Amino acid sequence: MDALKTLDLSENPIGNLSMSLSKCSKLTALLLSGCDIASIPEDFFKHMDALMTLDLSENLIKNLPNSLSKCSKLTSLLLSGCYIASIPEGFFDDMDALKTLDLSGNPIETLPPSISNLKNLTSLLLADCEDLENVPSLSNLQVLKKLDLHGTDIKEIPQGMENLVSLEYLNLDDCRNLTEIPNGILSRLSCLQDLIVGKTRISGKEVGGLKSQLLLISYNADCDDVELYDARKAIYIGGRNIHTDHTYPIMLPPDIEKLEIMNCNINGSADSEYPLFSRFILFSPNSFSSLICLQIHGCGNMKKLFSPNCVPLNLQALIVDGCEQVEEIIASEGGMVTMEFRLPQLRELELRRLPKLKSICSVDSVLVCDSLEEIWVEDCSKLQRMGLNLPQLDNAPPSSASLSIWIRMGPKEWWESVEWDAKPLLEPFTTII
Repeated sequence: MDALKTLDLSENPIGNLSMSLSKCSKLTALLLSGCDIASIPEDFFKHMDALMTLDLSENLIKNLPNSLSKCSKLTSLLLSGCYIASIPEGFFDDMDALKTLDLSGNPIETLPPSISNLKNLTSLLLADCEDLENVPSLSNLQVLKKLDLHGTDIKEIPQGMENLVSLEYLNLDDCRNLTEIPNGILSRLSCLQDLIVGKTRISGKEVGGLKSQLLLISYNADCDDVELYDARKAIYIGGRNIHTDHTYPIMLPPDIEKLEIMNCNINGSADSEYPLFSRFILFSPNSFSSLICLQIHGCGNMKKLFSPNCVPLNLQALIVDGCEQVEEIIASEGGMVTMEFRLPQLRELELRRLPKLKSICSVDSVLVCDSLEEIWVEDCSKLQRMGLNLPQLDNAPPSSASLSIWIRMGPKEWWESVEWDAKPLLEPFTTII
């Protein structure tokens, strides 16, 4: 036993810790997760000078023994899911080597100020500490990479968070009393890769300053109710109001690849006549060269999607579904001459449940799609002209095996009446729904 370096008793209902274990002076890892431990003798860790990893998670522990605070080589301390309500002020004074501290799911109300001096800490996990109202200054934790405050009761951002220059992951979701993240904090976190902020408000300008490779989940920007989609380089806007004037600018991170807008109302001085997508282009110039997927769902009073000069050229998928008022995908403009719009990389086009859709582009214009593989048009009863040009059909004989295209159209009565020069050639590839 004296030479033992690793001891794993996890998920064994041992209840009380035997003092005989305390004589294992060469232990570097002690794993006691889920062992129904209610208390630990004060001197239990007195001789464990070599201990580096301690896992006491999912136990009944309420208090930590003083001897634990002297384990100066400890690098990982896992205490999640216990019943710890308080920790002595100087508990972490001698834990200079600590890298991971997990206190998630404890009824702790305050953290000891000695946490502020853990200069080697890389992960501070406090998720679901529902009674935690204050976090000490984080100014000195400059190698911290992960900070999880999900479900805590904090009312303001911890002091010094803007100094966390190594932070890669920040979770502020479900912090019910945290209403706003002040400007100038997030934009200074240059290494941030994962940001989860729930309903906490962030200014549009602050979001616009975030790096493009950030994973953003759920945010409120100014007076717009906005949420962000859980996928890298993807944003999901699922709020109530999107303003089409300059009142509440939405700044989106540059170089996003997927944008999904769901169940939004279009408000503003120009109301819904203003093309929705131009709303973002105005405030995020040159931001959409990487956009490959755009989905619009359930935006009831949107009438137009793109203006002629704001069509994202590298789109691979365009889906518009359940927008009852939409009339044009690419808006026509007064006095506009015949135009040819190009989406050379578009592979998927889906237009569904758009009862007022009159045109994909203006009457005399055409949308050229060199790479289109899937077309789904359904319940667009007022669409009488497709306005699509598929160059891959130009030299293809009828029923050509070389064509790779999947088409769903419906209902049958509409499909029979719609104007499209390519329709006869595409009949063999078309499913009527």
